[in-house]
Amino acid sequence: MVCLTSRNTRRTTRFGASHVTLSVLITLALTASACGVPDPSGDREATGTDHILNCDIEVPVSDPPERIFAAYQPAIEMAHALGVGDRLVGTAYLDAEVLDEFTEAQQGRRYYETLPSREELLSVEPDFVLSGFNGAFTDENFGTRTSLREIGIHSWIFSPLCPSEDGAGDETIDPSTVTIEAVYEDLRDLGAVFGTEDAAEDVVADMRRTIGEVTEALEAGGDDVRHPSVMIGRPDSGGFRVAAGPDFSSEILSLAGGRNAFAHLDSKRNVNISTEELIERDPEHIFVDVCCDAGMTPADAADDVEAVLSNPALANVTAVAEGNVHEFTFANRSAGVRSATVVAGIAETIHPELFE
Repeated sequence: MVCLTSRNTRRTTRFGASHVTLSVLITLALTASACGVPDPSGDREATGTDHILNCDIEVPVSDPPERIFAAYQPAIEMAHALGVGDRLVGTAYLDAEVLDEFTEAQQGRRYYETLPSREELLSVEPDFVLSGFNGAFTDENFGTRTSLREIGIHSWIFSPLCPSEDGAGDETIDPSTVTIEAVYEDLRDLGAVFGTEDAAEDVVADMRRTIGEVTEALEAGGDDVRHPSVMIGRPDSGGFRVAAGPDFSSEILSLAGGRNAFAHLDSKRNVNISTEELIERDPEHIFVDVCCDAGMTPADAADDVEAVLSNPALANVTAVAEGNVHEFTFANRSAGVRSATVVAGIAETIHPELFE
């Protein structure tokens, strides 16, 4: 599923097969057929026949946008998955390689390595801005969504990152929205906004099927299935930068039959911790999430993985002692169309006995 490599080489999972890439495995999952039942969640709801509410902002559905700007990896991949890649007038800030099935389409799109300024954004004349994270709509970047709407540009924030108010950042995320159901609702709602409802339903069905298979495997294991503690993060400034409670990776880990070792840190998505704090939490698995470049793959985490494994201070941490330190990407912990196969990949890694 997700291409990451465990330094415990005694067993090779689909994560550890070096010839199998993340994008190939995700492509296989996305092309599988399935069906699902809608399960609305979060604050997105129909406000009438012509609008959908996204993070308390009305978005029209009666006039599909033709000039879309997609900011951040999850938004870029979702635009392609929903079949509107040909409407992208600009894309920005990839954390890793896009999924294989989107590579060719993305190569023809205008790309910015970082978020462009508001002036640069306006220069490509978008009529819609789709953002995978809430940081795009701050005064320092594109401006608030309200300010864009006032000049005729509608927008969307991925719902697991809804801020408490327009223009706010990660510190104000409502934890009740950090769910896979919110991703499904985003897909359906954006399908309505873009006029690609069938494509949206296909993606949701495939994601439900993939996660459903993981759920069945975990349930089949019965009471013998443990939920190991997992850290997702990387070395940073003499300590570590880890995914905390509000991060979507907490939902991914839960669905995969694990638990976030740092879920108790709930002030924001990413938190810096000391080596001593890592030792105290003693995670059973560590996924090193390399970031951020458009050409990055899990293999680029190799040096950081080795740094963790060779750090004498961490020798007694369970994940290190047992060789369960894995290559990963930041893109894989983000809410989006790749989330289901990331769940499956992590499940295979932390519960290998269930997927033999």
